[in-house]
This record gives sequence, C-alpha cells and structure tokens, in this order.
Amino acid sequence: MSQPTPEAYERGRGMDAHNAVMRDIRAEKEETYDPHEPTRVWLDEDNTPDGVRTSLTIILNTGGCRWARAGGCTMCGYVAESVEGGSVSHEALMDQIEVCLDHEAEEADDPASLIKIYTSGSFLDEREVSAETRRAIAEAFSDRERVVVESLPDFVDADKIADFTRWGLDADVAVGLETATDRVRHDCVNKYFDFADFEDACAEARRADEAADAASAGVKAYLLMKPPFLTESEAVEDMVSSVERCADVAGCHTVSMNPCNVQRYTMVDELHFRGGYRPPWLWSVATVLERTADADAIVVSDPVGHGSDRGPHNCGDCDDRVQTAIKDFDLRQDPSVFDQVSCECERTWELTLDEEAAYAAPLTR
Repeated sequence: MSQPTPEAYERGRGMDAHNAVMRDIRAEKEETYDPHEPTRVWLDEDNTPDGVRTSLTIILNTGGCRWARAGGCTMCGYVAESVEGGSVSHEALMDQIEVCLDHEAEEADDPASLIKIYTSGSFLDEREVSAETRRAIAEAFSDRERVVVESLPDFVDADKIADFTRWGLDADVAVGLETATDRVRHDCVNKYFDFADFEDACAEARRADEAADAASAGVKAYLLMKPPFLTESEAVEDMVSSVERCADVAGCHTVSMNPCNVQRYTMVDELHFRGGYRPPWLWSVATVLERTADADAIVVSDPVGHGSDRGPHNCGDCDDRVQTAIKDFDLRQDPSVFDQVSCECERTWELTLDEEAAYAAPLTR
C-alpha cells in the first residue's frame, strides 16, 4: 500500500498555506515514542445509551493522523506523541493492547464494560490501523458490551463497523466534528470536511446498525468549545447550535463537548504564548450544558487541564467545584447541579460575554 504524503493529502483542500505553517510548528518536536507502548490508558465511568458504564480508555500509539501530518488542526498536538515514520506494525499495536489489558487487570476488580479506543487520528483509516489489526482488536474485546473507536468521517464504513458488531459488541464511532458550522470548522479549526460528511458518517453507522443482529451501532460527535479566533460569546452560541444540530441527526446519540486546551506544537500554543488566546471559561461550559440539557442526545463534557492557565478555567477559586458539577451532569444529565455552584468571578465572565470583541480578544486571562 502506498504511503500518504502531506502534499498529496492536502491537495485541493484550499488550506495549503495554513498547513505549511502547521508543519513548521510540528517540526519542533524532539521526543520519540516506543511503538510497543500505548500513549495512555486509564479507567473511568462513562454515560452510554445503556446507562453509566465502567470504561477502559486506550490511546494507541500509531503513526498519527494523516491530516495532522499534512498540517492539521489548529489546536491538536496529539500527532507530536505519535511514532515517527507514519506507521506501526500489527504486532506492535497488539503489544500495546496487551499492555492495556495488563493495566486493567492490575487496577480493576472486573473487566470494563465499555472500551474506548483512540489513536489521535482515525482508527478506521487502514493506513493507520490495518484491517487485520482492527479485526484482531475486535476479537480481543468481544466479551465486552460496547466499544467506541475514533475516526474522521472519510473512513466511516458500515463494513468496518461490522467487524465489531458481528461479535455482538455495540459499536460507536467517535467523530471529531468540532462544530456544526462549516466556516468555523474550516477557518478556525483548519478541518477540511463539511457537516454533510458527518451526516454521511452517521448514515453509515445506521446502515451497520440495521445490518447487525444482536448489537447496535451509532455515532458519538466530538465538539470543540472555543477554537481560536472566536470570542467567548461566539464560542458559546456556536456550541449550543452545534449540539442541537448534532442531536437532530439520526444515528448520533451522544455529543461530547470538549473545551479547547493549549497543547504543544500547535497554532493555539503559538497564539496563547503571545497573549492571543485564552481557553474557555468553565462557566461557558456549564451554560452550554444547561442550555442543551433537553437535546435529543446524551450531552457530556470532560474539560482537560481544568483550572490551569492552559486549560479551561475560571478564577482559580471555583474551578474544582465547577468541574465537579460538570462531571456530575455527565453522569446524571441533570442541569440543576449548576445551581449549587457560584462565585464572584461569574460577574467577570458575564462582562466578557458582553464586551469581548474578536479584534481585541481575549479580554481576560
């Protein structure tokens, strides 16, 4: 199989200049990674269509996202954690799965019901994870209830999803949509596809769902709260609209809103260093969850790096309390949890929503 190159992949995307800058930023990376070790693995709890389940989250160390190697998204630094060379062998990826299973056996009394597999790219891209590896991983977890795999919409195919559902596994594809607004996705995130492509991916999941005898298939949409170049109020309104639009797409049963955090080797990092970007307020995350609580989907959020300068934060005094309320909402889907947290910094946040202008953002740090 031919190896993709950045030049070939970005051709016709209309993002050549942006990608050239992104490649220069990513070239600063000096770290190397072991292809036999996963990037990360941890145990948690997640809300699923069947209720709250224990979860084993696996970040496989692959050759990285093909789009990121072309330049990629303004906020995503995960490709910097990928193995050099653009590919990892079947044997090495299965070694990573064994490491994750060993971790689970050491840390948990019982196997997790939900398996979440991310590659910081596209698990369903066969240049990143081969069909042989995909089928072997599906068999390795065939005794679990549900699996979530990550993919760009290009690679979502009912036949690939069937590699999981044929074992009786409920299968969901996590699609990094980021926003339902095409202009924001193109200009602020530097992601090439359209909302219509996300709808097509949901249609493929529905096709897999209809073909499955003893399992279900669906889509979990991942949204990005406050990409660069949006004000705080613009980011809030974009998220409310995006959650509602995703929930209206048949086949999309869960929407995960991820507040942007500042990762190394990204354009967001460059902007943040120069005072041109502030991650979203946790109050903004809470208000989006409150306003979309009646959406026809499970809506969750998992702020990474909360309370830090490089992660979603408020004033510092209330960050942990608001984060706890967000986590509580994720599990219970009850917006009244936010009535139990307050802080004087809400006044500053409200002023930011009213007064911050795109030409002078951010108004606060």
